[in-house]
Amino acid sequence: MIEIDGSHGEGGGALLRISTALSALTVNPIHITNIRANRPKAGLMPQHLNAVKAVACLSDARVEGLEIESRELFFYPGDVNGGNYNIDVKTAGSITLVLQAFMIPAVFADTPVNITIRGGTDVRWSPPINYLQYVTLPVLKSMGYNAELDIIRRGHYPRGGGMVKVKINPVKKLKPINACNLDVDKIRGISHAVKLPEHVAVRQAESAEKVLKSRGFDAEIEIENSDNALGPGSGIVLWTEGNTRIGGSSVGERGVRAEKVGQKAAEELLYHISQGAAVDKYIGDQIIPYMAIAGKSKVKTAELTLHAATNIFVTEKIMGKRFEVDGEVGEPVTIKIN
Repeated sequence: MIEIDGSHGEGGGALLRISTALSALTVNPIHITNIRANRPKAGLMPQHLNAVKAVACLSDARVEGLEIESRELFFYPGDVNGGNYNIDVKTAGSITLVLQAFMIPAVFADTPVNITIRGGTDVRWSPPINYLQYVTLPVLKSMGYNAELDIIRRGHYPRGGGMVKVKINPVKKLKPINACNLDVDKIRGISHAVKLPEHVAVRQAESAEKVLKSRGFDAEIEIENSDNALGPGSGIVLWTEGNTRIGGSSVGERGVRAEKVGQKAAEELLYHISQGAAVDKYIGDQIIPYMAIAGKSKVKTAELTLHAATNIFVTEKIMGKRFEVDGEVGEPVTIKIN
């Protein structure tokens, strides 16, 4: 059994999600202690519990300690099975964070995996659903990952209630990725508003376009207005198209002007572009397990985050592989694995 200190590095939910996902993938049981020990509310919270539950269902795992505020978890995985899965994260818990864990082993199931997941599609501290759709999945597709995502209903804080359906088609192996330099052909985006005046999404988009234009970039931003949600909310996701995908995003908040939301997304994208790296700091986190699975991979990330460093630690521990990183947290770095 592999022992993992849940307080290591970033020491939050990401360590828990990646650990259980790789445990399911490798069929290696794990024991995690000190779960989220450095957080104001230590232990498992509902969002983390549902992520573990989703991976456990997928891999027919036996789990001990799967309860709210638990600081210790035993995860005994079985075989990863295709089929239909339904997960309700409850309220506005992030759908994309659950999918980050679920998607790692799911692509190696014996038959296609269909998951319907309910919760928050566009919430703070997690990738918006359009980022997963238009940045993460295209990058993974370049490695041979085959998934289709449909947004049935958006969900924002505090009501949640979003619904997303994902079909993951199985593969035997993934192709290595070699992505270091960035080429930008064009910038696209989606600005959405649900149960809000139509001008909110328009103002977000116009603000983002103005900021990008000031730096010499034109953008095609789609406007999406809808009443198909339990509560109001807005957000904008921008991405580059070219030899790879990098993104920038922002979620609307009460009391924050739509112009500020659009500006923030554009500035984040421009920061990533300015680093000249082929993956942004968020993909730099997410790509780590897939690099280890594929082998012989190399990427340059706009910024090595503490999340990425923690994911490297966990991936090395469970998969027994070693990464090479040519810099420190907070810097643009090249990450390599043989």
